[in-house]
Formats: sequence, C-alpha cells, structure tokens
Amino acid sequence: MSVPEDEERLLPLAQRWPRASKFLLSGCAATVAELATFPLDLTKTRLQMQGEAALARLGDSARESAPYRGMVRTALGIVQEEGFLKLWQGVTPAIYRHIVYSGGRMVTYEHLREVVFGKTEDKHYPLWKSVIGGMMAGVVGQFLANPTDLVKVQMQMEGKRKLEGKPLRFRGVHHAFAKILAEGGVRGLWAGWVPNIQRAALVNMGDLTTYDTVKHYLVLNTPLEDNIMTHGLSSFCSGLVASILGTPADVIKSRIMNQPRDKQGRGLLYKSSTDCLIQAVQGEGFMSLYKGFLPSWLRMTPWSLVFWLTYEKIREMSGVSPF
Repeated sequence: MSVPEDEERLLPLAQRWPRASKFLLSGCAATVAELATFPLDLTKTRLQMQGEAALARLGDSARESAPYRGMVRTALGIVQEEGFLKLWQGVTPAIYRHIVYSGGRMVTYEHLREVVFGKTEDKHYPLWKSVIGGMMAGVVGQFLANPTDLVKVQMQMEGKRKLEGKPLRFRGVHHAFAKILAEGGVRGLWAGWVPNIQRAALVNMGDLTTYDTVKHYLVLNTPLEDNIMTHGLSSFCSGLVASILGTPADVIKSRIMNQPRDKQGRGLLYKSSTDCLIQAVQGEGFMSLYKGFLPSWLRMTPWSLVFWLTYEKIREMSGVSPF
C-alpha cells in the first residue's frame, strides 16, 4: 500500500529513504572506527611488505635492508623515523574507501537478508544464507571501493620509500588518483581488484555473518537483550573470525596493489593473485600469508567493536530499526 505524498513528506528521512540513510549511517560509523584504529592498519601493511621475495627479481635491496621487524618495532620505527602523525598516513583515502565500502556492503547485506533471501517465520536467518549474503555484500562493497583502497595502500608505503632513499610517488590523495589514472588508465584504478574482492568476501563472511549470527543467537536463546553488551560480544567474535579468514588474502592484496607497474598498468612482480600466493609460499613459507596477523587482529577487533557499537547507536538515534 503506497503512502500518500503529503504523508510521505512528514515521515522521517530514515523512513523516506531507508537505503540511503543506512548507507550514510554506516559510512559515519566506519569513519569513527577508521580514525580510531588506523595506526594498526598502517603497521599491518608495512609488515606485509617485509621480506617480499619477488623483489629480488628486480634487484631491489629493500628486502635485505628492511628496517622493521615485528609489530611493536614497526610501529615505534614509524614514530621515531617518520614522526607520530605518519601513523595516520593514508587515512584520507582510507576514510573515502570505508564510506563507499561500508555503505555498499551494509546496504547489500540487509537487502539480501530482508528482500532476496528472507527470514523464517520465527525471525531466524539460516547460517548458509548469512554466509552467502556476507560474501556477496563484501564483493559489491569492495569492487565499488577498489580505487580508494589502491590509493590507501600505496600512500601507506610512501614513508618506507622515503627511508629507503626512493623518490616519493605522490604529493597527496588527489595527486595519487590523478597519477594512477594517467599511468594505468581507468583499468589502473582497479588494479588488484580480484584479490581485493576475494579478501572482502572472506572478511565479510567473518564479520557480517558472525556478527549477525551471534547477535541473533544471543537475543533469541539467552537472557541477553539487543543492547550494548550483546553488540560488544558479537563484534568481538566477528573481529576474530574476520582476521583469521581475511589475513592471507589481505597479504596477497597488499602486495599486488603495491607492486611496480608498466605503462599498460600490468604488474611487474605478479601475474595474478594465484601467482603471488605461490611465490609467497615458495619464497617465504606458508606463514608468510599471516604476516601482520597480530596487528590485523588487534585492529579488526577494536574496529568491529567501534563500528558496530556506533552503527547500532546511530541507527537507534535516527529511528532506524536495529541491524
């Protein structure tokens, strides 16, 4: 039944444009979470670039002379050698990325849950539907956000290039976008999109699926209500599972996106994500796929906590039903 036009104008914005409202609200929550935990993301990216075996083919001495080892020494090295504020280097494209990524994934997941798949009569959402929905939401959100993610990863490595005596590639975020577009064309902005969406599918299977499943299990099967305690427990679980599933794909994604490229935008180190995976395991061992796991987990857990608590609260304040 349609709502008369006069009555529709009186409805709150969240009810008049529910999907746009959820997109904006999730973007706001993601911005808060990103600012709070970004130094751990930078540390994780630097760790994932250490000891990159494929660099030896280009005669790059950075592999042997890497100044950082371990999460704490990496973070301290950034502060001592580059400055405290460099812990937030690349935060601007990261915020751009999360507004697009989080908005896209949240709207997609809820649309799939409420419209495409649907819940059972007792409000139960089967795990298999949640898994598929989480993975699809991650793919959609990450594909849309790939250009901003590419800029974020490359800008995070600028401080390391300076220490190695290499020229800086970018003067700022907009220069980075322009340079990547000029050198690789539109295709260059989606460099690394395949491992990127693979990672996003795994991370969201861990994050969205775990949070949704744990939260509704607690609400339906325990004395806990839909409150901050339930949100906190659910987000802790989702952060852990997302880190375990997503770290190997994150390592591959970061390396592919940061590798040097020719004028056609093709990578000089890796032919594909599979090639990168094989080279990493053969040259550095299987555990190289979990480089940066500790900062990734330490970041993902508080990120999930801040995001979900903020998101649930601003949904409540805006008159939108709980997630």
